[in-house]
Amino acid sequence: MPREFPLEKVRNIGLTAHIDAGKTTTTERILFYSGRLHRMGEVHDGAATMDWMAQEQERGITITSAATTCQWADTRINIIDTPGHVDFTMEVERSLRVLDGAVVIFCAKGGVEPQSETVWRQADRYRIPRIAFINKMDTVGADFFRVVQMMRDRLGARPLPLQVPVGAESDFSGIIDLLKMHMISYDDDLGTKSHVEEIPEDMIDRAQQMRVETLEVLAEFDDELMTLYLEEEDIPEDLFRRVVRKATIANHVVPVYCGSAYHNRGIQLLLDGVVDYLPSPNEVPAIRGVDLRDGKESIRKPADDEPLAALAFKIQTDTYVGKLAFFRVYSGVMKAGSYVYNANQDRRERISRIVRLHANHREDVEEVYAGDIAAAVGLKNVSTGDTLCDQEHPIVLESMDVPQPVISVAIEPKTQADEEKLSKSLRSLADEDPTFRISYDEETGQTIIEGMGELHLEIITDRLLREFNVGANVGRPQVAFKETIQSEAEGEVRYVRQTGGRGQYGHVKLIVEPLEPGSGFEFEDKITGGVIPREFIPHVERGVRQALDTGVLAGYPTIDLRARLIDGSYHAVDSSDVAFQAAGSLAAKKAIAEADPIILEPVMKVEVVVPSEYLGDVLDNLNSRRGQVVDLRQTESGRLIEAEVPLSEMFGYATVLRSMTQGRATYTMQFLEYRPAPKSVAERVVSRTGTSE
Repeated sequence: MPREFPLEKVRNIGLTAHIDAGKTTTTERILFYSGRLHRMGEVHDGAATMDWMAQEQERGITITSAATTCQWADTRINIIDTPGHVDFTMEVERSLRVLDGAVVIFCAKGGVEPQSETVWRQADRYRIPRIAFINKMDTVGADFFRVVQMMRDRLGARPLPLQVPVGAESDFSGIIDLLKMHMISYDDDLGTKSHVEEIPEDMIDRAQQMRVETLEVLAEFDDELMTLYLEEEDIPEDLFRRVVRKATIANHVVPVYCGSAYHNRGIQLLLDGVVDYLPSPNEVPAIRGVDLRDGKESIRKPADDEPLAALAFKIQTDTYVGKLAFFRVYSGVMKAGSYVYNANQDRRERISRIVRLHANHREDVEEVYAGDIAAAVGLKNVSTGDTLCDQEHPIVLESMDVPQPVISVAIEPKTQADEEKLSKSLRSLADEDPTFRISYDEETGQTIIEGMGELHLEIITDRLLREFNVGANVGRPQVAFKETIQSEAEGEVRYVRQTGGRGQYGHVKLIVEPLEPGSGFEFEDKITGGVIPREFIPHVERGVRQALDTGVLAGYPTIDLRARLIDGSYHAVDSSDVAFQAAGSLAAKKAIAEADPIILEPVMKVEVVVPSEYLGDVLDNLNSRRGQVVDLRQTESGRLIEAEVPLSEMFGYATVLRSMTQGRATYTMQFLEYRPAPKSVAERVVSRTGTSE
């Protein structure tokens, strides 16, 4: 089956923003105007196409990224609508990993809000070209020019307005196009009928000034345009577009559009911008990976005749078809019924079906090509971040950074019948969500689930009940503390066991030393002279890692240290993998106990927007929670407090903040870093667990 759209006529884009900026509503309008939908649904009615989960419809927020495909002009646009809530930031992360461009939506009243900054930094990390859409221009407090300035100040971006709104709030009546220098007015509520008219007299000077400023910026990127501008010649439209496109794809500028998605204004122009200025798959740098045959870096160009390389970026459990793996094809062609090689798991698997996605609806296709985003049915062992490729040309593509969970709860089945179902259901949810972890506490016999926040775990437990029909009792949220060391120490263990037959012998001597925060764990093999045979050294490392899972103070994972294996001995008959793993684990525990271990607690970045009259009370309350205020500034919505507060002090904060401010304050919270806990907190944590050695 031949390609339906040439590669240069494909756009892979994501819609990202702070919560409640209007991403899902904008996506709904895009699908309507592109002919994919015949009727628009609203988020507040629970009828938006992309918010298909029951939990999304009830709460009016996006929880899981949803994919869809539409056509505008002669271009296929693959769209991923991402969540705005910080608890689901991994959904944004893995979507951006496979996208070529993004539309970042800002509320014309709220401007650059806390989660806007987070998603902007994520896009920066993957060097994603962006265009901005300033939404809700008809909302009270809307100010286009203030939001553009906030993009400069808070994001360090270089916004390039290509439009100017005519009026704001209830007076928002049209959009001035700075390329064609005319005004677009809408004739009906659906936004399907519009007409072009002259720019109002009171706006001409402002529009001309902004066009000049736009051309001055563009002149930096193209000599031909610079010459025409300096000679005060007319700039051809195709040259204007070409230079904007070049500067956008190079991440030098961010074209800015405006409108009101809810009232159907400006969406068609935004779609034109996606086609005109965001890159096709062959205009972004070719994907890099490691060739498994020689361990060297390999590049895969976005071409159908290259060997297959695709990245599974999301796993979803489906009631009817089982596991659904969302993937992006970077090179080659993938066919339904064919076999692919999972390079991360070293497995060959058959793809029984390939489907194009439209939220929770899907359409079967025979094959997909380089640059396509689709989903596969039939991959039993695939995980988020796995590379699917041609077995003759194996490659591992760069995977994704997964943030650490910071909150945990104990969960147990309500009845005996629920016990097996709970275990199976939790595994399915963990397959879907890399930030959701499951562990088993052997001392208490409890199953522990960990996540990114209270809402994250609340959604998980709600899905258990509704989707998987599992009854479960959930304990109170607990903080995911960690442990680390502050000094260097040595541990030596001679593990000897005699049981009548062949014995067990493993002798390990190692040194542990602290690393910088966030470094994780490093293992160094410093063995010389063969005092420990090479085949046993990986088992020593495995034993050390096993020791790190349960710290010596309170049983929490130990992080940010290096273990150097420096000496040991072996027995020609009695030494074994098991013996050296046990010796490695015991030596690590012994060394860590001597290395001044401490408790670390997760600290959150908290941003509170509060009316001025409640500022003192809110600040006092944050101080009482061991919070450190790092910034305090005036915004259009009130005073913005930026603080760093330990997570253990933030439980129940939403209720307290509401009662203190009569419901008028809002806050967002996201993980910042792990820091040493104060002595009083550490003692409380250790005494509560009772595992101190």
